[in-house]
Order: sequence, then structure tokens, then C-alpha cells
Amino acid sequence: MIIAESAANAPLAMQVTPADWPGGYWWHWLFFTVVIIAFVLVMVMGAIYIERRGMGRMQLRLGPNRTGPFGLLQPVADAVKVLLKENIVPSAADKVVHWLAPIIAFTPVLMIFAVMPFQNGALLADLNIGILYIVAVSSIATVGVFMAGWGSSNKYSLLGAMRNVAAVVSYEIPLVLAIIGVVMVSGSLSMNQIVTAQDIPYILVQPLGFLLFFIAACAESNRSPFDLTEADSELTAGFHTEYSGMKFAMFYLVEYAEAIAMSAIITTLFLSGWRGPWLPPWLWFIIKTLVVFFVMVWTRTTLPRVRIDQLMALAWKFLFPLALINLFITAVEIIVWPDISQWIFVIINIAIAAVLVLLWSKSFKTGWGRIEV
Repeated sequence: MIIAESAANAPLAMQVTPADWPGGYWWHWLFFTVVIIAFVLVMVMGAIYIERRGMGRMQLRLGPNRTGPFGLLQPVADAVKVLLKENIVPSAADKVVHWLAPIIAFTPVLMIFAVMPFQNGALLADLNIGILYIVAVSSIATVGVFMAGWGSSNKYSLLGAMRNVAAVVSYEIPLVLAIIGVVMVSGSLSMNQIVTAQDIPYILVQPLGFLLFFIAACAESNRSPFDLTEADSELTAGFHTEYSGMKFAMFYLVEYAEAIAMSAIITTLFLSGWRGPWLPPWLWFIIKTLVVFFVMVWTRTTLPRVRIDQLMALAWKFLFPLALINLFITAVEIIVWPDISQWIFVIINIAIAAVLVLLWSKSFKTGWGRIEV
């Protein structure tokens, strides 16, 4: 009775949703499955609209403004248009591989949200190795992309798919090392526990880890300036050149769903997830996710696309060494000063991150000269 009373009087953001909510294992599974699918589809449509309108403003043009009020129904109109297009398969393509590729690329993106907490305890499965699950599952989408390039019987598509594999393999290493820093500070692999441990958002405690993760996440989800898998000038359209109709729409959906998934992971690991004052926890989660996605749009509008050699050099010469140094510094801080206030670490780590980025940018070549900051 005392436990129930204290839980009822706890702040809204810290009240734990029962593990079988809304009543029983199967109802819980069904409810959150529907929520995840609806969340991804609605967020993707919102992300497409935000990107088009945001880029329009940044580039001094209007963006979508005809279909629906303020162009809000433009993503719906685009979806209907794509669904009505003819499904064309090249005669020399591997029909089975060509058909399976978009499904295999899209399914892992949905699976990521199975362990993503929308509020305290409100998630499909609270795995005690949640972040490890995400790292493992997110890599499977690359198999679908490679299948698309291989199965299309098109050299441009194959080259684009191989670029994707190279980028994912390269950027997965600094991304995982940045995650390990968060795991060391929080003491847990559970996504929900990582959020509850963030009395101070880890973007302040791990500023260098956040920067490394954000850059690696943009590269893994093919966000500009790292969208070399679909570079129009040299690859026509990349790995999905030979796709049309619904199957092309699936790859289009994967691209934005991956960006939303990466934004949600950044929100959970570095921005305290669903935690925040006044508003409902799930609303804080959505707002933070959209803010991170907007920053991705901002970088796309601002930075020019890099070459493939520059892409690889940035991962191995810049991100990877800094990720190792960040991991070492985090380990030293935890072992040597286990009881010190995290606010002290905030000041120290921000200063260290600024110095390291400045020194590394002046010392290491990435194919086009120094990285200017």
C-alpha cells in the first residue's frame, strides 16, 4: 500500500508504466506494436514535411504549400502518387532478391523502436541489453541495401550499395565507442535505465561522445553530407536506381525512418529521453526527437556533399581516434573520481572536447585538407 501510494504521488515523468500495461502480455504486445508502426509512419510524414519546409526557408524558397493547408498533405499526395506508379523489375535482375530487399531494409528500423521508451516503462520490451540490441538490429538494414544493389543487375546500383556497406562498417565503430561512454556513466545497457540515470543530460556529461555519435549516425542513415549511396551526379540514384512504385517508396520510407530512429536514440542516450517538466513524458520524447531531426536537416542544407575518400578518412582519422580518447577519459573519471559531482565532469569534459576537436582538426588530413572548425 505504501509503495502504491508513493508511486501515485511521484512526479508524472517518473511514474513507471506497469510491464503488462494496458492489461496482460498479449494486449501489451499488440498495443505497442500498433503504436510503434503508427509512430514511425506519422513521424516519417512529419519529417518529410519539416525537411521540405525547413530547407525551403533556409534556401529562400517556399517549399510545399499547395496540397492541404500550408502544404501539410504533400507527403500524403506523394505517397498516393508513388503507390499508383508501375512496378518495374529489370529483366536481368534477381527477382527474389530484388523483391525482398526493401522488406529486409525496412523491418530492422521498426524493430529498433521495440526497446525505445516513450515514457518511464512505456515500451514494448525493456531489455536489459537494449542498446546492444539496437546496435545489432540496426546493422541488418545494410543487408537489404546490398541486396538491392546486387539484385538489380546494375553496376551503378551495386556501387552505391557497396558504398553503403563501407560507410556503415566504418562509422559503426566510433558510434559504438560513443555509446560505451554513455553505458559506463549510466551503469546500464537498458534504454529505460539510461534515461532514468540522466539527472543531467548526457549531452553535457559526454559532449564529445554526443558529437561523435551524431556525425556517425548521419553517415549511417545516409544523411547529407554523407549521402554518397545515392549521389545523383555519379551514380544516377544509387542502390535504388532500378526500383519503382511501392518498392521505391519502401526505400524512401527507410531513409527517413532511419533518420527518425537515430534521432530517437540520440534523444534517449544524450537528451534525457522522455524526461522534462510540465508536458507529458511521451510529448517530450517526440519534441526532442524532432529537434534532433531538424538539426540533421540544418546540416544537410549547410554542408556540401563529401567524396567517398573524404568520408572514409573522416571516420578512421578523425572520429575513431577521438572516440578512443573519449572512452579512455570517461573510464579514468569513473575510476579515479567515482563520487564526484557530475557537474564537475560537465565543465571538464566540455573543455576537453573543445581542445581535442580543435587540435585534431588542425593536425589530421581527411582528403580535402584540414577540417576547419
